[in-house]
Amino acid sequence: MTDRYDGVDLLADHSILLAVPAFLPAFLIAAVVIAVAVRDRRRGDDDDDPSAGPDTDKED
Repeated sequence: MTDRYDGVDLLADHSILLAVPAFLPAFLIAAVVIAVAVRDRRRGDDDDDPSAGPDTDKED
């Protein structure tokens, strides 16, 4: 494959191998964001909302 190019050293001979360093950080960031979102959804709702107040669910 490199016989026609003298003095050229190819470190990757497939386009996927060339694209991995560009897309790997984006996939890692997306995986972290998804993991945090899933963990937060499993944890459930917090009752720390100050606007709700203790009497929000009661009917008069």
